[in-house]
Amino acid sequence: MNYGEIKKCDIANGEGVRVSLFTSGCTHHCKGCFNKETWSFSYGKPFTEGTQKYIMNLLAPSYINGLSLLGGEPFEPENQRALLPFLKEVRKQFPEKNIWCYTGYTLESDLLRNSRARCECTDEMLGLIDVLVDGEFKEELKDISLQFRGSSNQRIINVSGTLKSKTMQFFASDYGHMPINVI
Repeated sequence: MNYGEIKKCDIANGEGVRVSLFTSGCTHHCKGCFNKETWSFSYGKPFTEGTQKYIMNLLAPSYINGLSLLGGEPFEPENQRALLPFLKEVRKQFPEKNIWCYTGYTLESDLLRNSRARCECTDEMLGLIDVLVDGEFKEELKDISLQFRGSSNQRIINVSGTLKSKTMQFFASDYGHMPINVI
């Protein structure tokens, strides 16, 4: 996986002061995307062990609330495979910090059902994320007054609360009628 940028003290992409990782690679190609250069999977720099250690060091100060994943598209299967071990390590080292993820995919129709986004890592990756901002950016629904999202179709979802509401079926195959806990 490649990444386009790492922001050390980001206050725009989640609550509090955050470290933000902008992954490379996105197949959505949303009209009006603010980060078109990250559509290419080869854009930026390789996401190496050194990159991961650098981000871990950035996450260490107590004033950092957590990590935000953006893109590109973190839920492209290629990116999920690289991000999953990293997110496990973030959880292990910083259990008190939260993880936000921005995706053009929607939780119930793309990530919890068979789609081009689902792979062997999807369920576990979702289990490590606290807040998911989902849905493609829609230029015709752009609203600059919205906090933490660009268009009104996008949702801010409490992932753990949503998944826990499906007791004993944490990642069951039928989520069609699952309630979405929107923050």
